[in-house]
Amino acid sequence: MNAAITVAAKTHCGRVRPINEDSYLVPEGDSLALVADGMGGHRAGEVASSMAAEAIRLSARKAAGRDISVKTAVSWVRQANRAIYRAANEDLSRSGMGTTLTFLYFMQGHVMLAHVGDSRCYLMRGGEVYQITKDHSLVAELVRKGEITEEEAKDHPYRNIITRALGTDDTVAVDAQDVDTRPGDVFLLCTDGLSNYLETSEIRDILAESPPQEACERLVDLALDRGGRDNITVVVARLEGEAER
Repeated sequence: MNAAITVAAKTHCGRVRPINEDSYLVPEGDSLALVADGMGGHRAGEVASSMAAEAIRLSARKAAGRDISVKTAVSWVRQANRAIYRAANEDLSRSGMGTTLTFLYFMQGHVMLAHVGDSRCYLMRGGEVYQITKDHSLVAELVRKGEITEEEAKDHPYRNIITRALGTDDTVAVDAQDVDTRPGDVFLLCTDGLSNYLETSEIRDILAESPPQEACERLVDLALDRGGRDNITVVVARLEGEAER
């Protein structure tokens, strides 16, 4: 992992949900940052997201800081998927459980991004913020097809329906990409408890004005101020150095 990186995280149950079914990881010698948003029956979502996080953590630990390929990243996610799917089928109380998963594996000069579901990864570069994952959700597909607008998607009655998740089937399609990095890049991983409440411009302003830990605090507080009806999890990673202009 590039040693010149600052990473922070914050998670909150929100103002409505009785438990926090999100999971997250930040680098502790294994080059990995991750968020996962669980779903399912009583506490099953919590189980699914924590299983996903642990499976990817173990895979990253075995890689021991070596560069990995897109193929390897996809295989890590599919291994996690199979483990969650088996657990869901072996215990009726966990039937139907699943989780989103978005992770970054940091390498020298680039990062591997893998993604399933509607948790997101944003990149701030050159003073602008870009969503670099594609939501695997019903409303996102409707927007991409031109059937509804971005504005209509915000209040759509089916906005919480995701079209891909770990653990709901024995196979899963995984989006993965190798992203070149530059000094000053800032990555944000978040669950939809954040992205459903904030505009991209607001995320940009907070990331531009605040170091990672303060940014995490401000982002979560703003989502709570706007209702906080879901679990909220954010991870912010800044690559040190002079940012692009």
